[in-house]
Amino acid sequence: MQAIPIIPTKGDATIAANSGSVIADAGLRILLLDLDSQPTVPSYYEVKDRAQGRIYKQLAFNQRSISRPISRTATERPGITLSNDEHNQLNTLLLPASDSGMRLRNLLPVFQRRNDLMMIDIQGSCTVLFEIDIIASGAVVAPVTPGIHTAPEPRRGTLKLIEVIAPYHHPGIDIPPLQLLINQAPPDSENSRLFRPSLRMIFHEKIGEDAMHTEVLAIGALPHVATQSLPAHRGEYRRPGVGVVLATLDIIRRLATGLSQHWRVCFSHLSGKIGRRHSHVNRS
Repeated sequence: MQAIPIIPTKGDATIAANSGSVIADAGLRILLLDLDSQPTVPSYYEVKDRAQGRIYKQLAFNQRSISRPISRTATERPGITLSNDEHNQLNTLLLPASDSGMRLRNLLPVFQRRNDLMMIDIQGSCTVLFEIDIIASGAVVAPVTPGIHTAPEPRRGTLKLIEVIAPYHHPGIDIPPLQLLINQAPPDSENSRLFRPSLRMIFHEKIGEDAMHTEVLAIGALPHVATQSLPAHRGEYRRPGVGVVLATLDIIRRLATGLSQHWRVCFSHLSGKIGRRHSHVNRS
């Protein structure tokens, strides 16, 4: 199972919700994990069957099992796992624990049996929860919107957060690579075209890695589908008119492919219409 944390940096929290819905409609078993005391993922999906078991006690008291942890949405998939940390106590409880950073990683086998991918919507601040989300993952995605106010963001924000977990290298834990994602890029904006190469250059010079080839264009249909609690790609699976570069489905399908190349064939056949999913997915 591939675990992908999304760091929300000065922008929106829709990357996990929208890419997760495309991955689910392609026939894959995708779990969205939101550990925030005020979770944002449920605001994009109407939760019909709320799980009785949540992940708070397992993380706080280092338990290795959880009963019925996945809530089901009105769109059937993806599944959602939340923390029942209504009083925002989890960070405080985990802080003195010497093994706090490993606790989500130790729980991954519980979810691995039921899911192909797990996408984690994490807090964009330096907390214990941030650390455990990063350490449990295989790669970290940091969305950044190109613009005059966000160009310095990889240097002063996201990269500093990643530096916080560098000491975990010493006990032999592999720190996952950081992937910069150009997000909400206006396709016809001259400023956007100028800042996108600058963001890529800053990212490459700082950590020696290239940003993701995939870029997420600004999605005009997003406000409309959000009011209907629909995944964005279901609300606009065809180009809405002449001069529009891509339909929302095409934009988010490219995003899902960039996040998980292993399943690109599944994503390429997705139509966006409800009910048209793969009847068989090769999980080899």
